Amino acid sequence: MAEHSAERSSCVTLGLTPSFGFGDRIGLATPGHVEAMRRSGAGIAPIFPQQSIREMARTGRTPERVMDDALRGMHQAGWTGTTGADADHLKTPEDVNVTAAAGFTFFTIDPSDHVDAHADNYDEAILRAKFASVAAEIDWFEKYRGKSVTLQTGTTIALDEQACLRAAVKYGRALNHALRLADHIARVQADAGRDYEIELSVDETEQPTTLGEHYIIADQCMGRGMKLVSLAPRYIGDFEKGVDYKGDAAALERSLRDHAAIAELLGPYKLSLHSGSDKLSMYAALARATKGRFHVKTAGTSYLEALRVVARHDAPLFRRIVDFARGRYDTDKATYHVSATLGSAPPASEVADTAELERLYLENWSDVAEGLGFTNPGRQILHCTFGSTLTHPEFGPAVRQVLEQHPGTYTEVLADHFSRHLDALRLGM
Repeated sequence: MAEHSAERSSCVTLGLTPSFGFGDRIGLATPGHVEAMRRSGAGIAPIFPQQSIREMARTGRTPERVMDDALRGMHQAGWTGTTGADADHLKTPEDVNVTAAAGFTFFTIDPSDHVDAHADNYDEAILRAKFASVAAEIDWFEKYRGKSVTLQTGTTIALDEQACLRAAVKYGRALNHALRLADHIARVQADAGRDYEIELSVDETEQPTTLGEHYIIADQCMGRGMKLVSLAPRYIGDFEKGVDYKGDAAALERSLRDHAAIAELLGPYKLSLHSGSDKLSMYAALARATKGRFHVKTAGTSYLEALRVVARHDAPLFRRIVDFARGRYDTDKATYHVSATLGSAPPASEVADTAELERLYLENWSDVAEGLGFTNPGRQILHCTFGSTLTHPEFGPAVRQVLEQHPGTYTEVLADHFSRHLDALRLGM
């Protein structure tokens, strides 16, 4: 762990600076991320060390390994600036302990296990029964019932009894869990004498987070001393893995303005976009609505670009990975929001030309309407199966070997890929 102790000092808190998280599931992507920042990252702060506990478990990596791989890549690429360090999707005190010990500075709390994901569908009788079961654990219901809040956008949030009941049932226990975990983070970092910041993720639900729910959650967090730097609501529309935003872009921008107004009123704090990979069609709207106060988190897209390198330098290996991924997809997609089916992309054996197979499963930017983002279902098949592929005794080492043999290709495809992301964000700043 001491190998990169000098570089660890460059892992800092980023505050309200617009920021972009580069996930790396293999440990070789940081030079490409650095090159993208050099080309297109002016005014945006990077987070190079970033991985969720779930991703670490699926790839067999430790927080120390994630941190050291990112710092090594920064050093190799000659990056002399600072970086944040995101311990993503933390659910337990132990998650906090192991990532804090590795030097992470940005802690993303994920209380999704405690969210009632069906709350929006309950009728009156069930809703009140559910509320009765959580009422003793919630001390804020009366504070908000009947309250009305008018935002700078002109939108009025009416916190009537129904809205407060639903917020309490949907997020009450999740909020309590998040507050407890935030207190634990504060103690751990204070004991170590290290600064920190917190992101709260409430985006992993089927239904969007209402403005009223956002207001209550953030007001409780800020009022109880959480060091909240960003919050990730569940926005309207679909944010599937590996493809562009699906939904009404104009309606999304109006909604983003209202969410940003809450963040300005109660914080300020940043609005965060999870599952941010390849959502280029909405980036400018996010930057405009937040007036540059945003955080975007990506992860799986760097793994997909690694497979692009494999396709170009070891076509037989790429074909075997495609077929392996197809065999794993229906099992591995269980924890992801995706719509691709095996029928939406052909088996490798049906595509003779490897360049065409790359297009069908990864898709080149030039094939995308207006160059905005990906819509290819093949990407989702490869995306969801990253853990099975990288921990496979043949495929994991083979992918790594190709990347190590062709670092220039990996750096270039990543730099091109993420420059497009960063350019799209800067259009709205």
